[in-house]
Amino acid sequence: MALYAIADLHLSFGCNKPMDVFPGWKRYTARLEENWRGLVGEEDTVVVAGDISWAMSLQEARADFAFLHSLPGRKLILKGNHDYWWSTRRKIDAFLEQNGFSSIRVLHNNAYTVEGYAVCGTRGWVYNAATPEDKKIVNREVGRLNASLDAAEPGKEPVVFLHYPPQYDDMSCREIMQVLESRGVAKCYFGHIHGAEAAARVLSGVRNGVSYTLIAGDHLRFRPLEVR
Repeated sequence: MALYAIADLHLSFGCNKPMDVFPGWKRYTARLEENWRGLVGEEDTVVVAGDISWAMSLQEARADFAFLHSLPGRKLILKGNHDYWWSTRRKIDAFLEQNGFSSIRVLHNNAYTVEGYAVCGTRGWVYNAATPEDKKIVNREVGRLNASLDAAEPGKEPVVFLHYPPQYDDMSCREIMQVLESRGVAKCYFGHIHGAEAAARVLSGVRNGVSYTLIAGDHLRFRPLEVR
């Protein structure tokens, strides 16, 4: 069983929000499906790190989840900044069960064991948080990340998935980065950033013992990345 990751699918089968008009996104759903089926087996797991669907509600997102469910492997999903359909975990779990989307699971205040990895994560927050409201959200996300790490199976290597990048240019979400560093996380994957110019400005490579990797769909050319 292999572990893969990708973020920012921005599916819109149930609403009118096509991404094909943007550079690098032409035929992106067809390319995603072709690449996914060429890589991922039924016994594999793919983490989808946020911005899954443009839908505004779970009902509107049904077609997007049906597409995702049709692809091979187990999918672990976490929230992105554009996932307006996101509700409570209980409601999402009920929606997935009612619609038979058994291959999709929510990553939220919990962890999953995949081979030698403990898959952990949370949405994260902006790297330039300054307002009291932003700081409140950062503290909440830190709590969720710690809860996810606490839920990891003992003896498994924790690998963390975020939606927001922990650092962009000289701005960083130090609270999130401190959790990664203090808790011995060696790998962190994130999305949210689009375009080559912006991608060049995110933290990439190893910093204080943590390896950071951008997995936005367009950055990966809609080819899930194997976690090694």
